[in-house]
Amino acid sequence: MRRAWLAVLLCMAQVAEAEGIDRTPRPPANPRLLATLVLPAPATLPQVAPVPPAAVEPAPAQDALLRPRPRPAGIGLAAAAVGAAPVAAAAQPGTLAEARSLRPQPRPRALEQRIAGLRTAAAKAPGLDLTRPAPEPEIDLGAIPPPTRKEERKKRREKASMAGSVCGVAAIKGEEIARISSKVSGCGVENPVRITSVSGVRLSQAATVDCSIAKALNSWVDEVAQPAFEGRLVQLQIAAHYVCRGRNKIKGARISEHGKGRAVDISAFVLSNGKVLSVAGDYNQILRRIYKAGCGYFKTTLGPGSDGYHEDHFHFDTSARSGGAYCR
Repeated sequence: MRRAWLAVLLCMAQVAEAEGIDRTPRPPANPRLLATLVLPAPATLPQVAPVPPAAVEPAPAQDALLRPRPRPAGIGLAAAAVGAAPVAAAAQPGTLAEARSLRPQPRPRALEQRIAGLRTAAAKAPGLDLTRPAPEPEIDLGAIPPPTRKEERKKRREKASMAGSVCGVAAIKGEEIARISSKVSGCGVENPVRITSVSGVRLSQAATVDCSIAKALNSWVDEVAQPAFEGRLVQLQIAAHYVCRGRNKIKGARISEHGKGRAVDISAFVLSNGKVLSVAGDYNQILRRIYKAGCGYFKTTLGPGSDGYHEDHFHFDTSARSGGAYCR
């Protein structure tokens, strides 16, 4: 019985081999894909010659049935023709296969020329930088702590204290006035101010000066005179400020720094208890100390014992002197 079944199987194999039946498990082609392909004309397809019956090989042995059978020549040529169809379709411009291609498209010629021109211009101009600047780091406003109440009160006080101040210093009170001109050569003030107090200390009269002497006087009162009087100084007795005249009131002498708005004369100091200390009658140790310290704030300091013209007052000025301060 077993031999009979084996003989039947051998006969069936010979018939299938003779008729050229292709039993390969290849799936059928996708109709939608075939519709997008541009196939050559049927006349150009290679002609498959029929296989003559004599070319059929004899029935193989039993062990040969287990080996994979070669594909018939006709089917291989047809597959090669079908596989060549997508290549022909891709070679033709404007086809659907070209539109679906994942390859990068070539850069337009106009854009290439534009980029080449910019690179040439950058090479000829060293200051032209075509690179993108690095982005600036963003400021995290949430990381900045808000001002404290003490800082806010200080800002409000500073803002309020600037009212009525001149020369950009809150402690110098006064007003800006118009430019002072003079027919006398050397006299006049380009940017004059009329000050009434410095560092909280009143002036006996409004002094017309420029900002250089106003700032120096304010610093001297705040850092030297007021501490020397233990905070009891309330007024400065002003003997002279702007006036167009010669030095030491000598006719024909060089124009004094008073005529340029860069000098001020102080004759006395008034304390909070009403006591008045004059340079002429009370030139004591305190007045000597604050007069000597004025050499670090003014360009010129003249007082008792200097030249005989300043025995009753202190002369302070900010002259444009070269070679350092002149202190006598």
